[in-house]
Amino acid sequence: MSNGYSQVAGDNLAYLPEYQAQLPYFQELITGGQYAEASRLIQGNPYFGSRQFENGTLTINGIVYPEVPLLYDSYLDQVVTFHPIFNQKILIKPEKIDGFVLSNGSSFRFIPGNSDFIHNQNGIYEVLGSGEFTALAKRYKSTKSLREMSQYDAVFLEKVAFFLWKNETFYPVSKANQAIAILGLNPKETKKQLRAAGVNFRQNPERFLQFLVTKSVEK
Repeated sequence: MSNGYSQVAGDNLAYLPEYQAQLPYFQELITGGQYAEASRLIQGNPYFGSRQFENGTLTINGIVYPEVPLLYDSYLDQVVTFHPIFNQKILIKPEKIDGFVLSNGSSFRFIPGNSDFIHNQNGIYEVLGSGEFTALAKRYKSTKSLREMSQYDAVFLEKVAFFLWKNETFYPVSKANQAIAILGLNPKETKKQLRAAGVNFRQNPERFLQFLVTKSVEK
């Protein structure tokens, strides 16, 4: 997520002391709209990972902001932070975000395109690994109505779709053979390596794609 031109806020950002004296809280992080909580009539929660604010790392316009309280609402496909003055949950515009890392280590990027994918929404994808291609997971939640007698009207359902991405093009992956073909790997030799490593797409698609994008560099 970070790159050669990134700066770290609080580390090497020019004129940081003067900026902090005038504005203790970085303006880029606290200028979004107010976040609307999900209905309490929906069972579960809309978040990926923790439902409580935990410190992560956020990169905006090449500036890395460490120790930022973050939530990722995968139902709305929105990144949420906390306004320290007004005591409110604040949305961060997706198009401003280069990427972010949650407290559990999951790394996400805003990647434009993929408009044909119905669950693309704001274009926030988890980065699983990179090589000649980048392996991505689209984490999203939907709701399902509950017909039985309950205090809830619906329930959140967690889902995921996988892609290989290169040169601004998304390649959907739902089967092992698809990924091998997209990456241009030798099917027989690759499947032999996958068996030896104990990697299986159905059992662990994340690890499977991480393994393949690494191997694609070696071909």
